[in-house]
Amino acid sequence: MKIILLGPPGAGKGTQAKWLADKFTIPQISTGDILRTAVSNNTQLGREAKKFMDVGDLVPDIVVIGIIKDRLQLNDCKKGYILDGFPRTLAQAEALTEALASIGDDINFVINLKVEASKLVRRLTMRRVCKSCGQMFHLEYSPAKVDGICDQCGGELYQRDDDSENVILKRLDVHNQQSKVLEEYYYKNGCYKVVDASLPIDQVQSFMIAILSD
Repeated sequence: MKIILLGPPGAGKGTQAKWLADKFTIPQISTGDILRTAVSNNTQLGREAKKFMDVGDLVPDIVVIGIIKDRLQLNDCKKGYILDGFPRTLAQAEALTEALASIGDDINFVINLKVEASKLVRRLTMRRVCKSCGQMFHLEYSPAKVDGICDQCGGELYQRDDDSENVILKRLDVHNQQSKVLEEYYYKNGCYKVVDASLPIDQVQSFMIAILSD
């Protein structure tokens, strides 16, 4: 079972990917994690990626795809895997398809977690993070027991700069521009499905299971 989870910032890709990974005992793979691992392990592609990361530049797609290709050939991916938030552009999707074909692999399901912009803004502007331990809270869904204080370590909670409304709207605009052609690409491939991620989490998960069982 090879799955791609798509969706805008705040749609819950990470949360749902972890849930699916636990349920099906397959790895959740995010580009950030595998880039850091490749750099830490000092692989050839990791060293190449580090050159860009050290100066604050984006790692080129060709390097990212190479690292993903290496990761997907490890033993824990034999039963399947979940790509969390990748690809993000048509060029990345096409390169990924080509890379997977070269190792006799292919994606079975592409699930797009859709949420209206107004609901995403509400979700993200109400997030709070602990300055000390990084624990996440939400003023509506998972508030701290004491306002402004972390339940885990007693640290101060704050709102990240990228969780402000103006920044969120800009991120959503960029996402929407990129996602339209990406959605068309996977729709044509016959593996594309949409789930309303504004629903309660148990309903979202039920819809995903129905898709994956089809």
